[in-house]
Amino acid sequence: MPSAPSVQAWRSPAAWAFLLAVVASALALDLWSKEWAFRTVAGQPVVLEYEQVSGNTGYAIPWHPGIQVVPPDLLDFRLVLNHGAVFGIGQGRGPLFIAFTVLAVGTALWVFGRHTGSRSRLSHVGLGLVLAGGLGNMVDRVSVGAVRDFMHLFPRRELPFGLHWPGGSNDWFPWVFNVADVELIAGMVLLMLAIQLNERRAARDAAAAATASPAAQASPEPPDRGGTGGSGLAN
Repeated sequence: MPSAPSVQAWRSPAAWAFLLAVVASALALDLWSKEWAFRTVAGQPVVLEYEQVSGNTGYAIPWHPGIQVVPPDLLDFRLVLNHGAVFGIGQGRGPLFIAFTVLAVGTALWVFGRHTGSRSRLSHVGLGLVLAGGLGNMVDRVSVGAVRDFMHLFPRRELPFGLHWPGGSNDWFPWVFNVADVELIAGMVLLMLAIQLNERRAARDAAAAATASPAAQASPEPPDRGGTGGSGLAN
């Protein structure tokens, strides 16, 4: 049986409340994790001044050994300033990324309001994580002058056979990232999953409707039992 349609999300206070709850909790987790990391990972708090950091790609955080979080060499915490986008792409283009984030937030809200239903919870979680990730890194660019990263996967693991990445690094995973980056990627994965599930649901509903329509048309009318005479008798 086809699923009952739901109203557009922008008309639903419950859908707005759910989206805002996802955004607020994910954004709080990202900002708290950055504050904690830059207060503890280096052994002493690392204080960042916007005037010194903004636009200065050569600004360096004092050397520190980092913290081994998941052995053996699966995850370390190490402080890095990122003047680019996710995983350090596009260094030194902070204003461009701020403008792009504002545009992306507006687009995500438009998709939420016009292209999801009030009960599209999986899509709303995905959009909420994307919004929180984008806003979390934008807060850093506006307040600090760069994005605070601290999570490093597979430290001290090198590519075999002398292979290296285009930037010259031979680490398995040379990028340092943060919780906002994880939220962005997780949100996009959930959105793609929601699209796949919606397409399967639409195909299933269409097939059910196509099956039910011929059956309704082919159903015979009930026989007329009110007449008399021999016309109702079989030979």
